[in-house]
Amino acid sequence: MRTILLFLILVASAFLANAASDEQQIKDSEKAWAAAVVAKDFSTLDRMLTPDLIYAHSTGVIDDKTTYLAKMRAGKQVYAGIEHKSTIVRMHGDAAVAHSQIRMHGTNADGPFDDRVMAMHLWVKSNGKWLLAAHQTTKLK
Repeated sequence: MRTILLFLILVASAFLANAASDEQQIKDSEKAWAAAVVAKDFSTLDRMLTPDLIYAHSTGVIDDKTTYLAKMRAGKQVYAGIEHKSTIVRMHGDAAVAHSQIRMHGTNADGPFDDRVMAMHLWVKSNGKWLLAAHQTTKLK
């Protein structure tokens, strides 16, 4: 009986450690995404984004991976800074939702912006790597 109880405790501990590890990987991926966007590191972004990315800006504009990266490459969407103020992660198997409060500033087709936004990111695990599948932001007042 003691052996079974010890086994169950070890299994539960391993499961919780893996969940915590995945949660930290998502938080690290959030920071890596922000750093790549600000640095205009398009090769890193290309590897981080799913081919079928849905990128919904707080302005209501919706991009796919191709149009999002093209705007950034052309200088039509330039981020001078992306700072996460807080992030909560919810794991769902090989998917995770990251809910963050972020300050994003830079310039776009309408001119300079300096926004505080609530961001929702959907991350999916593919071949052992976390990829950004969806981005949605809402401006905060």
